[in-house]
Amino acid sequence: MIEKVNPSHPDKVADRIAGAIVDLAYTAAPDPKIAVEVLLGHGMCHMVIETTAILRRADIAAAVWRIAGPVMLDLRTLPQDSRLTNNQAHGFRCGDNGIFKGMPLTEEQKTLSRIAHDIYSRYPYDGKYILDGDRLILCQSHADTTELQSLYPGAEANPLGDWTGGMDVDAGATNRKLGSDMADSVTGGGLHGKDLSKADVSVNIHAFLKAQRLSKPVELCCAIGDETVDGLPYSDIVEEARQYIQSVGGFEKFAEWGLF
Repeated sequence: MIEKVNPSHPDKVADRIAGAIVDLAYTAAPDPKIAVEVLLGHGMCHMVIETTAILRRADIAAAVWRIAGPVMLDLRTLPQDSRLTNNQAHGFRCGDNGIFKGMPLTEEQKTLSRIAHDIYSRYPYDGKYILDGDRLILCQSHADTTELQSLYPGAEANPLGDWTGGMDVDAGATNRKLGSDMADSVTGGGLHGKDLSKADVSVNIHAFLKAQRLSKPVELCCAIGDETVDGLPYSDIVEEARQYIQSVGGFEKFAEWGLF
C-alpha cells in the first residue's frame, strides 16, 4: 500500500519553495547552512529561514511567486544558531541526532510512482494517488473523471466527482508528505528545505540508496557532531548526497517527487 502526491499538491508546493530557497543559498555560498519552513495557502505564504547565507528578499519572493503564483509573502530570515554553525567549522560533521531507515522499494511502490508521473504529465495540477494491491485510487484535479477512468480502467477516479484543488481550497506545509517521498523509509526528520550538512537530508539519502543497492533494509543512528556515520566519514555521506541532488537537478527538483 502506497500513496503518491504530485508536485502541484499544496504540501509539495511548500517543499518545492523550500528547495528553491536552498538552491538560492547554494548559489550565494559554496556550503551554506540553511533550514526553511513554509506554510502556504489561500493567497498567503509564511516562511521562516535560518541561514548563514546572505539572501535577497527579492530573490526569495521571485522563487515563491514562480512556484506558487502571486501570493502575499510573510517572511522571517534569521541567522542559524551559532552552535549549529560551529559544529561544521572544521569540516563536515553530523548535523543532527537521528534514526534513519532505508527500505528497498517494492514493485507496488514503483508502479504507483510511474502512474503518478504519467497522470501528472497529462494533468499538471494538484493530485493524489493510492495503490493497495488491485485497488487504484486516483484523485486528480482539473481532469475529466470519465477520461481518467478510460486511462486506467477499473480505477476509482475522483470519488466526489470533478474538482479543482490547489492552494485556494487547501493549505500546504513543508515535509508533510514524507510517505509519498520516501515510502517505507520514513522515520524522523524531513528531506526538504535543509542543506547537505543536515542528517535529515544526507543520511536519509545515504540510507535509501544503500537499501536499493543491497535490496535489504538499512537502519542507522547518529548523534550531532559525529564524524563518521555507517563507518564512513561524514564528509563522504555529504558528498554522496550532493551528487544525488545534482543528478536530479537541485533541491527544488528533488522536492518535486522525493526519492522515487
